[in-house]
Amino acid sequence: MDETFFMKVAIEEAKKAAEKGEVPIGAVAVLDNLMIESAHNERESTKNPLGHAELLLLEKIVKKNLLPSWRFDEVTIYVTCEPCIMCMGAMLQARVKRIVYGCRDPKAGACGSLYDLSSDKRLNHQIDVTQGVLADECAKLLSDFFKKLRKGSTDQ
Repeated sequence: MDETFFMKVAIEEAKKAAEKGEVPIGAVAVLDNLMIESAHNERESTKNPLGHAELLLLEKIVKKNLLPSWRFDEVTIYVTCEPCIMCMGAMLQARVKRIVYGCRDPKAGACGSLYDLSSDKRLNHQIDVTQGVLADECAKLLSDFFKKLRKGSTDQ
């Protein structure tokens, strides 16, 4: 099957979202050229800001124990719209092998649209960021944890 086949399935998922009054975004996960799961946006109906199609898709796959580990390293995700920063971050953490998306999202897309320097568009929402508050203490907590973890793996 080709990419258009799976994107058409993702589009059908997006239509389900639209029927519910949701932003029409659908996503499909493919492993070994077979669709293993699909999802669509449910943010409005669940009143959950995490109700993005991509996150729901990852969660469904994990809950159904469809992969041998938490790593999605052989999975391709088809999504109708360029993933946002949150979804892209989740897919990076899940080690998704490949993402195929339909339209770009110049306001929130994290597969390249945000980094298009020729664009004068900005994100829909801006967040003030403060960095460095107790940075040394926070970094030490992490480094101590990983030192202990590495030491434990060499003791065995």
